Amino acid sequence: MPSLSNLYLLAYNSAQAIAWAVCLALSLGSVLSTKTLNGAYASAGDLIYLCQMVAFLEVVHGAIGLVPSGVVIPLMQWAGRTNCMFVMRQIHEVQELPAVLIIFVAWSISEIIRYPTYALNCIRSCPPWLTYLRYSAFLVLYPPGMGGETWIMYYALPFMKKYSFGYYRFLMVVLFCYPFLCLKVYLHMVKQRRSKLGKQDKKKKR
Repeated sequence: MPSLSNLYLLAYNSAQAIAWAVCLALSLGSVLSTKTLNGAYASAGDLIYLCQMVAFLEVVHGAIGLVPSGVVIPLMQWAGRTNCMFVMRQIHEVQELPAVLIIFVAWSISEIIRYPTYALNCIRSCPPWLTYLRYSAFLVLYPPGMGGETWIMYYALPFMKKYSFGYYRFLMVVLFCYPFLCLKVYLHMVKQRRSKLGKQDKKKKR
């Protein structure tokens, strides 16, 4: 019988998977309903913001040892997305950029793969193909996601300067560091991919 912690993680990951599937449907639906690429934020922005705020729990999960992910990488990923969402919520001029659709779709697809993987692992019934997808999809999804986030922050700079000069300076620092931080996260995921899929290959050979 699953432990209480596993039941909690199963519920959390299942709820996030469903929510992100709705986010993807809303984001793609905005293209069909508006016949443009600039309606994603109006359609899915609030729900994605909520999902992202709730995702801070994953940093807590790592901090208290509920999951073996640690704190640093989950915090970096959470902070990067949250900063981008903050910029979009404060600077309305960036909300209709095509980059918003790009990152919403990239984030949503990655999460509707990641969360079901975690949920099924809680009950030890994750199929190998889903594990493979979990540790391979980022190779395609991460670059456009990172590029879209950078595009949004750069475009927001002149507007942010009027809104908050302090945050404008912070955003300048973030943009300077962003490629290096993203590379660190990307290389971490590549290393994780080798480890996880290598174990999977060994199991097949037995």
